[in-house]
Amino acid sequence: MDRLTRAALALAVTALAAAPRAARAQDENEALQIAREVTPGVERAVGLKFKRVPAIEVRSREQLRGYLSRELAEQMPPREMAAVQRTYRAFGLIPDTTDFRRLMLDLYGEQVAGFYDPDSSALFIVRGADQVTVEAIMAHELVHALQDQYMPLDSILKLKHQNDRQMAGQAVAEGQATLGGLEAMLPEGTDVADLLGTPDQLRQRIRAVQSAMPVYAAAPLFIQEGLLFPYIEGAQFIREFDARRTRPDEEPYGDRLPVSTAQILHASLYTSHTLPQRVGFALAPGDTLVYDDDFGEFETGLALRTWGVDQAVAEAAADGWNGDRFEVLGSPAGTVLLWASAWRTPQDADQFQRALTDGWARRHGGTGAQRWRVDRLQIRGVPVVLLVAAPAAWRGWKRLPAVAVAPFAR
Repeated sequence: MDRLTRAALALAVTALAAAPRAARAQDENEALQIAREVTPGVERAVGLKFKRVPAIEVRSREQLRGYLSRELAEQMPPREMAAVQRTYRAFGLIPDTTDFRRLMLDLYGEQVAGFYDPDSSALFIVRGADQVTVEAIMAHELVHALQDQYMPLDSILKLKHQNDRQMAGQAVAEGQATLGGLEAMLPEGTDVADLLGTPDQLRQRIRAVQSAMPVYAAAPLFIQEGLLFPYIEGAQFIREFDARRTRPDEEPYGDRLPVSTAQILHASLYTSHTLPQRVGFALAPGDTLVYDDDFGEFETGLALRTWGVDQAVAEAAADGWNGDRFEVLGSPAGTVLLWASAWRTPQDADQFQRALTDGWARRHGGTGAQRWRVDRLQIRGVPVVLLVAAPAAWRGWKRLPAVAVAPFAR
């Protein structure tokens, strides 16, 4: 989702610091001129030089919407889109009435203003935007174009069924673009960190800007917060990384790219190279896999919040996350949910088990034809919490699918 909606969120960030200017229609020549003016500031802010000049293209809003619709269909074909919708509904992360594809298209249509496309190495800008919008989007997206010349952004964006790892990579990309794009627009020497404030202050300010967008404002919490994470927590991660740089050209790319949102949220896990466990299941006989992925620390806490757990309790319960995996299965009896999460200590696992049990009971109940249970396991010395939710008639209740835990492998 983040790739296609980042332009408007970038604008929400940069609008906090920019003064409005007169509107003017844009063509390629004018957009190129703005790009030339912004480029030195982008290179200074990031500490890298462009190897080649990215293409700048101007399109109508309708053309951009059409392009993004095609991108969505390519990234998430109808069968996968239906599987994701079924997963989100089954976990109670979106209402049962939500058409997930329509929600995404409406978000894109509401927010589209421009974006960088790694596939074509081109930066697209909407025609007719006011100059401050163009400069804001240009500065942010030029950072992405610069990143793409030093690390393959597409390799992050196209990770399949590695949601947490992808989200961590996006946090690096968007956090650096948020800070670098702002710094490129402001007078040299301006303290961007002071301007943005704390992550909570930045979150509140971005929410205030985004609240004027009705589709975003009405979106489920899980969607809203998931879109904000790479910008807010990513910016904080980049601040901390920049403070520890030993060389101007040192970047968190390649082998140094974080592999989990836990590493984004906790600098100590990143600097100590603490990697999560790989968690998996043995497929139950007679069932078919509908969708599988992971949540990661951030979305684990966010799921608890969605299910009614207090934010502070949810975030504390997710702290200590050490890997997870969920599977949505189709069975003759109906939809089956399996979610296993590994934890760094038994105390972490106990705290999460209590929060998960409370949250799931609040949101899902579980009487009559549906059953659920939350178990504590110990697998290869690793504390694990297992959630199983399925129809009472599911044959897997007689013998639950086995959970496997293994060391992380890049």
